[in-house]
Amino acid sequence: MEWYLKVLKNYVGFEGRARRTEYWMFALVSFIVSIVLLTLQLITNLTPLFTTLYSLFILLPTLAVTVRRLHDTGRSGWWYFISFIPLVGGIIIFVFTCLDSVEDNEYGPNPKGYS
Repeated sequence: MEWYLKVLKNYVGFEGRARRTEYWMFALVSFIVSIVLLTLQLITNLTPLFTTLYSLFILLPTLAVTVRRLHDTGRSGWWYFISFIPLVGGIIIFVFTCLDSVEDNEYGPNPKGYS
């Protein structure tokens, strides 16, 4: 939960770097919250208001943490746009976010604390 809150506090911070742990823990908690909201929506037979609001709420933080994760792998945030290519783009972004940190680069020092 600590990583999730860290991303939310830095919700429009597109500069710097994000470790794999920060990115994937945010993704995991977001997925779990989405599943819980969807389940409540289906059980109570409500309109998709809460799931839609939550999706809008995490849109910018998700984009920001993805860009910072790309920075950590030594890539520009502009690589995010490759995700709009059907099928292949999402796979490429997935692979990039799974890669390990690179040494110090133009986006900042290695967040793991060593070079």
